[in-house]
Amino acid sequence: MPNHDPAPQDDWLISTANRGDAGSAPLLILAHGAGAPMDSPFLQRITDLLTARGITVARFNFAYMARAVAEQRKIAPPRAEKLLDEYRTRIAHWRARGVVPFIGGKSLGGRVASMLADELFAAGDIAGLVCLGYPFHPPGRQQNLRIDHLKNLRAPALICQGERDPFGKREEVQDYPLSRQIRICWLPDGDHDLKPRVKSGETWAGNLEQAADCCAAFLLHEKRGDA
Repeated sequence: MPNHDPAPQDDWLISTANRGDAGSAPLLILAHGAGAPMDSPFLQRITDLLTARGITVARFNFAYMARAVAEQRKIAPPRAEKLLDEYRTRIAHWRARGVVPFIGGKSLGGRVASMLADELFAAGDIAGLVCLGYPFHPPGRQQNLRIDHLKNLRAPALICQGERDPFGKREEVQDYPLSRQIRICWLPDGDHDLKPRVKSGETWAGNLEQAADCCAAFLLHEKRGDA
């Protein structure tokens, strides 16, 4: 049986599936966004919802964020390309324990994971990709698209996106030439944290529940497909 327990010295934040067989639960590695660490309110809430749906979640801080937390100050992230090897190391940790994880993250973390997805999926080292609020472009700069590697993606992928996310609104993204392997779960009136406006009649709790439902269904389906 795969070992979901990391070595004690590793700086993971592990949340074990609390429904079903935890030993055979899908494992999702979640990286944080550019400005908030692995224990941010968003990642904590979505993690709690996922574990309640039978998913084990492993979170970590990139080195720049670990330093920011230790020094209690803001540190700007490096370019996404500079974080690829850090994420590779995190995946290798679980592969050494016999686990084929799913990878993903919030915003920047999801983008970094997406840049590795095809190479690692082809090698059998990951089972799929989950992005929570994908940064399709910087806010206000729709011409600076970050989708080249998503056009022919072969790895199974899910993106949970707020309909009015300034990093990629629904009316923009629906016209992008994305791979047919990518499924998009649209959260009504959601922003980059999937939060809707009060006037919409939707709630953040409701959007997070819907996002967790989409993620769990995707992960469990792909996990069964690997069995």
